[in-house]
Amino acid sequence: MAGHEKQKDLTYEISELIKASEKIVKFKKGAFLFREGQEAKEMYIILSGRVQISKMNAEGKELYLRLCKENDIVGELTLFTVGPRYLFNARVMEDGEAAAVNIENLEQALFNNSQLAYQFLKWMNDHIRKTITKFRDLVLHGKKGALYSTLIRLTNSYGIVKEDGIHINATITNQDLANYCGTARESVSRMLGELRDEGIISIHRKRVIIHDINFLKREIDCENCPIEYCNIE
Repeated sequence: MAGHEKQKDLTYEISELIKASEKIVKFKKGAFLFREGQEAKEMYIILSGRVQISKMNAEGKELYLRLCKENDIVGELTLFTVGPRYLFNARVMEDGEAAAVNIENLEQALFNNSQLAYQFLKWMNDHIRKTITKFRDLVLHGKKGALYSTLIRLTNSYGIVKEDGIHINATITNQDLANYCGTARESVSRMLGELRDEGIISIHRKRVIIHDINFLKREIDCENCPIEYCNIE
């Protein structure tokens, strides 16, 4: 029942935000909705396709933060700031379209609509909690913790439970994993090799199979957060 009510709230919020949008933009794989440091004038609601949100670190390495899909909101951290600029990159991974909402119009809508403002704050709270748990694993447990956390999140987003383990039903390259972990591809390859040697995982046709998810959870002192906070999206 609670999940049904949450979905109703989300549907209301999204429909109200789309009403405030001024245009629908189509995007192609490889393009950017926006880039880090660019002047921010719009926030986007993904209607179809997928968009990768990432951040470049001081060494020029790309850190993947989340993969956005239908009904996800991007560019929201520019609200209620002076001279807003986008904090992240939003690169298109799959063709689609998005509703572009003018930031000033959205701020006014939030002032005028308390129900919308309430639901938007709830969504922001969930989004912040998800981000904090990702950085917690990255900071507290180092490279291995970041990789193990990423593998756990992938099982929550794309995992299919079978007799031999949890199959991650998505093609993820070592470079993708490195970008999620904020480390070098070579380091990820080495750590994956160690996990294979120990029988914790195997890789078949570029798909990862997790044979011992509990090992990964123990290594990072997993708190078994709800799946809505512990996923790759």
